[in-house]
Amino acid sequence: MHDPTLVLYTDSSPNGFKITIALEEMGLPYRLVHVNIDRGDHHHADFLALNPAGRIPVLVDQSANIVLFESAAILLYLAQLSGQLLEQAPQARWEAITWLMYHSASMGPLLGQRVHFDCFETQPDPSAQQRYRNLTEHAFGILDQRLAGRSWLAADTYSIADIASFAWLHIAALVGFDFSGHAHLSRWFRQVEQRPAVQRGIRLPAPATGP
Repeated sequence: MHDPTLVLYTDSSPNGFKITIALEEMGLPYRLVHVNIDRGDHHHADFLALNPAGRIPVLVDQSANIVLFESAAILLYLAQLSGQLLEQAPQARWEAITWLMYHSASMGPLLGQRVHFDCFETQPDPSAQQRYRNLTEHAFGILDQRLAGRSWLAADTYSIADIASFAWLHIAALVGFDFSGHAHLSRWFRQVEQRPAVQRGIRLPAPATGP
């Protein structure tokens, strides 16, 4: 049996989980390389040659000689490669891309900053903490409103937009950010969390832990 042509460089983080979940959902064969951020693997020259920003995930498609970083770009590539999790009908397709970009430009970065200031900042900054708590609560509200009366973020189908938002909310829940007051968002989160491929994806390369 030939080695998979897709190689994923990743660690146990929300951006990494987006791609392991997507690959598990799509059933694409891949090889996983654990880039252990705690050990500083992301600063090694061989990894920086793939992504000069030194961040995971990175996907290499050896059969096409394509190297991709940034999780949204990788999700779009995998959806095109597999023909899954991104509808072809223009309205549904662009809804999914729009909500994927909302996550990438807004929700993900805001949650990343909140995690930093609430969980990892050695000198607490109450002003920054409150700013990012307010901004992430606003983002939760936007998602909650979007999910009122609908199962998924885009059109009527589960898509890469759902995967992207779930991965960061999985970490948010893990570190104790409470979004249970948003009933539609909480219902959607539980629905995504129960998918077998999602359960596999959030254990790769290892389950994340709280701070």
